[in-house]
Amino acid sequence: MTMPSAHHIDAGFMPLFDSAVLVAAREIGFAQREGIELVLHRETSWANIRDRIAIGHFHLSHMLGPMPLACNLGLSPIPSDTIVPFSLGLGGNCVTVSNAIWKGMAAHGAEADLDAERNGAALRDLIAERKRSGLDPLRFAVVHPHSGHNYELRYWLAACGVDPSRDIDIVIVPPPFMPDALAAGRIDGYCAGEPWNSAAVAAGSGRIATVKAAIWRTSPEKVIGARRAWAEAEPEALSALLRALHHAARWCQDPGNRSELAALMAQPAFLGRPAELQMPILTGRLDLGGGTSRLVEDFFLPFDKAANFPWKSHALWFYTQMVRWGQVEHSAANVAIARDCYRPDLYRSALKPLGVAMPGANAKVEGALKMATPVGSAGASLVLGPDGFFDGGIFDPDQLDGYIAAQRTSD
Repeated sequence: MTMPSAHHIDAGFMPLFDSAVLVAAREIGFAQREGIELVLHRETSWANIRDRIAIGHFHLSHMLGPMPLACNLGLSPIPSDTIVPFSLGLGGNCVTVSNAIWKGMAAHGAEADLDAERNGAALRDLIAERKRSGLDPLRFAVVHPHSGHNYELRYWLAACGVDPSRDIDIVIVPPPFMPDALAAGRIDGYCAGEPWNSAAVAAGSGRIATVKAAIWRTSPEKVIGARRAWAEAEPEALSALLRALHHAARWCQDPGNRSELAALMAQPAFLGRPAELQMPILTGRLDLGGGTSRLVEDFFLPFDKAANFPWKSHALWFYTQMVRWGQVEHSAANVAIARDCYRPDLYRSALKPLGVAMPGANAKVEGALKMATPVGSAGASLVLGPDGFFDGGIFDPDQLDGYIAAQRTSD
């Protein structure tokens, strides 16, 4: 006889591979073992996710890392108070361009090696050439204005000498539609999560130019965004879910489970794409197009290197980009809202009884680790990094004002 679940949780997700930890928590049984009836709701856009959290359809959701900040900072149409108690992984995105744009980049020195600096410079030179010829600006797509994709694309371009607000057009396209939009010539490139980059390569319509792991290694991506009111009213349910997600993330990271996980995510209820299309994100072996492949270390980490810890420094870096690109005013009040959005205290409280490796601090200097580094932690041993930005940048959350001022000067 099946015992009734102690907790019912409705969770939204988008058809992206980095929802895998949430999916595995439900499908492999980790949630059930924690007494949770976890009901997953597949959505068609990040805007739907944002709005359904706001109006209470979901208790929590697979979310873009910056989206909860945007909700709390008043940047969403419907006011929402959302917190982040858990990260769903690091990395996993690519920048994909059309075959025609890749040919133009190659003429300016781009190579099929994902080098962010060289390929970014080639794109800069191609954009300048097109401008001299009187051609329309290139159109790149991102998944949402308040997304890691938007900020990492802009960071990459700006560091390579392209003004992303003037030299190109940036439009919003749901990730599953991006390969078709590229093939139809509606966009020239995009930044999205897997498997939608590999899908364009498999269709023969795109080339992967660089990856998130080359722009900012072991950098934040998707999170669990939870309604603050629900989290405060149901602390036991939230703690049980964080335990389930922890076990699911460990399972997803295990190479021995790759085939089972790829088959799971290939099901129509989740991604609905062939299992072999899921393998690049699991192995880091990417087909870049044109018969070239490349192994990318730390391409996507669902568990290792504190991938699930909700670092306040990640939230604050996202905030600096919101300020940089004119989405929000920089103020002490807004900094406080951004800092309080990510909740490592809830993560620590839920997982401490399991002896999980815990960082000694709630924030860190981003981009400072040049190699994998053991760090002081509570519980099991913990290794972080390397975590460098491709341009050598460093983000110290204790020097927030200076970082924002330096970005304004460089733009």
